[in-house]
Amino acid sequence: MASDDHTYDLVLVLDPQAEEDTRAKIVADARAAIEAQGELLRNDDWGERPLAYPIERHATGEYHLFQFRPTAVELLSGLDRTLRITDQVLRFRIIKLKPGVPDAPDMRAASAPPPTSAPLPASAPPPASAPPPTRREDAEERPSAEPDTAELPGDTQDAEIGVGDPA
Repeated sequence: MASDDHTYDLVLVLDPQAEEDTRAKIVADARAAIEAQGELLRNDDWGERPLAYPIERHATGEYHLFQFRPTAVELLSGLDRTLRITDQVLRFRIIKLKPGVPDAPDMRAASAPPPTSAPLPASAPPPASAPPPTRREDAEERPSAEPDTAELPGDTQDAEIGVGDPA
């Protein structure tokens, strides 16, 4: 079949509790499939990161990004089928990129802990700390000291209008 000139992203989210050999085999198999039926442009290991929401009771996942150009259409369906039936794959997504989309960021650098800063000199004031965040539930649970009795303009507290009453 004709080759596809579009670039695709494959993002894999693997179970971080699976054995290292198992995760490495999944990544190696995906890479081998891409290289056999396409051109691998990029392979990034983004490491373990928190998930936006729990998946199968996991709070984190091991992320991998592949960017590739398929030379055979069967590559996309083969990857889709293989990754769907692999137990240690929590999620995956194959996306066709539009022309002109910028390169993916280097997520490995973003996940590294920030460098430790030098201690402040004794003459420097301590950094200001932000007030602790307030939770809406806390504010609703605590009764206020004074009830809110302010009337709004045009407030009609005494008037009751029932359904079907003439206005």
